Parts: sequence; structure tokens; C-alpha cells
Amino acid sequence: MANLLNAKQTTLRERVVVSGIGVHSGKPVEMILHPADPNTGINFLRVDRENGTELEIKGSFSSVIDTQLCTIIGHPQKGMIATIEHLMAALVGYGVDNVLVEVDADEVPVMDGSSRAYIDAIDQVGLTELSAPRRYIRVLKPVRVQNGESVGELMPYDGTRFDVTIDFDCDSIGVQTFDSEMTPEVFKRDVSLARTFGFMSDVERLWAAGYALGSSLENSVVIGDDQKIVNPDGLRYSDEFVRHKTLDAVGDLALAGAQLLAHFRSFKGGHKLNFNMLEALFADDSNWEWVEAAASKRNSMRVGVSHTSPAIQAAMGPETN
Repeated sequence: MANLLNAKQTTLRERVVVSGIGVHSGKPVEMILHPADPNTGINFLRVDRENGTELEIKGSFSSVIDTQLCTIIGHPQKGMIATIEHLMAALVGYGVDNVLVEVDADEVPVMDGSSRAYIDAIDQVGLTELSAPRRYIRVLKPVRVQNGESVGELMPYDGTRFDVTIDFDCDSIGVQTFDSEMTPEVFKRDVSLARTFGFMSDVERLWAAGYALGSSLENSVVIGDDQKIVNPDGLRYSDEFVRHKTLDAVGDLALAGAQLLAHFRSFKGGHKLNFNMLEALFADDSNWEWVEAAASKRNSMRVGVSHTSPAIQAAMGPETN
């Protein structure tokens, strides 16, 4: 994920439109990815065309309001955008630093349940380098979170590495581990195609409760009551389940506000654990520091003078060079 050879921030060359349905509402969604200025990061714009209102939401862990079924950002009364993790994974995993995401519904379109459609949209218009140096958040000491059986760790590391293990009492899943450096190339090839998954009994329960109304075999890997995969075409990777959990982690940790230089490990994790990892990381300023890509040496990094938390920095507005 952290491409140390790229010393400059990036944005899209031009805007691109992505249309689909919301996985929970089942209703049409139009999303527009707009180019953005340096040091603005990833921001969302919830547009209510019927009422003529707009709400800007920072793509930050400080904007998270729920992690039960997916990652949701916004304000319970003013407006929200759900299921942002697959898009966030595509943007940060593929090296997009600055973008404005305009959405005309309460959800990002689910597409095929992976990040590939968003990657294809980025490829369609391409990226452009900006004048500002790329900024990272470097983890300085181990940070650990445990929620019952779920355990997560962020450790100092010269690069970005994801080490994710899942353990399901199901013949089609079992214990799976994905452990890799996370570069744009690795993300696109090894992670971006992994789809969200669930059990048929859970899907039916969610349908009855008014959720997952857009969920289908076209955007989810479904496991039946016989513990076998229902999808006629089977899996895209033999270990697609853990790769999707890795995709989710890439997207959730992108809410740090910049790419992390760290080794992330998780066991039986999910959206809540990922969010709690960021809370724990930024609870103590001695856990982390800003670094900038040095313009003079392609592979070196230099420490920035600021140590303001991403949430506070977002509230203060973008820095000027």
C-alpha cells in the first residue's frame, strides 16, 4: 500500500462515474469520484437531490458512527454513507491520496462485492501526480487491541504489511491466513477481486430485518446450510474469504487519514476491531508520527514537523506548503 518510490501525492486525472445498487437498500446509487487538491485527503459528499441538500463527511475514523454490518461514516441525524470500506480499500490500496466522493444515497454502490469495479474506474481515468510530497503515518511502537477472541496489532515496520488470519467453524472456510506486503500491484492482483461473503441463514435473517436487500449471488459469496458454496462459479481465489477480510482491513485502516507504515496483524477480526485499532493508535501521540516522502532521495523518508492527530488536522483544514 505504501509505495515508497512515489514521492508525490496523487489524485484522479478527471472525474469518473460509478453506478450500481446499495447492498442494504437494494436501490440505485450513483457515485462520482472527483479529482481533489493536495493535502485534502479523501472526503465524501452526501447529495440528497430530492431535498436539495449536501453534507460533506471526512473520510476519517473520527467520522465513523457504526461498524456492526459495515463501516458507516456521517451523522445519525444529518446524513451518513455506509459500506465505504471496499471503496476506501481501492483508493488507498491503489495509491490515490486525494479525492472527493460524491454519493446520491446512504450507501456506496456494492458493485460485485469486491473492490475491482472501483479499481477499473480509477484505471479508466488514470492518476496524476500533485506538487505536494506524499505523507504517511508511521507506527512507532506496538499497539494491541483485543475484543473477545478478536485480536489486532499494529507494529513498527519499514513499509506496509497485512497479516490476517480467520477461523470459521465451516468446512468451506476453516482457518485461512493472508500475509503480504501491500503495494498497489499486490492489492490489485491478490486482494481487489475478493468478494464479501456470508451464510445463507444470516442473509435470510438480515432480509427479514430489512437489511441486505441488495445482496445476491452477483455481489456476495454465499455459504449454504450444508456448508457448501452456493455460487455456481465458485471462488475467485482458493482462499477468497481471508483475502476479503484483508480487503476490509485495508479499507478500514485507510480511515487513519494517510497510508500507514506498519505491520498489521489480526486474528478473527472485523470492522469493529479495525476501528478500535485506529482509536488505540491515536489515543497516544507516542504511538505514531507523520513522515513525508523526501523529494531528494526516492527511497528515503523524512519526519514532518507536525504531530497533530488526523482528526484534529481534518478539523483545522488542509496544510499549506
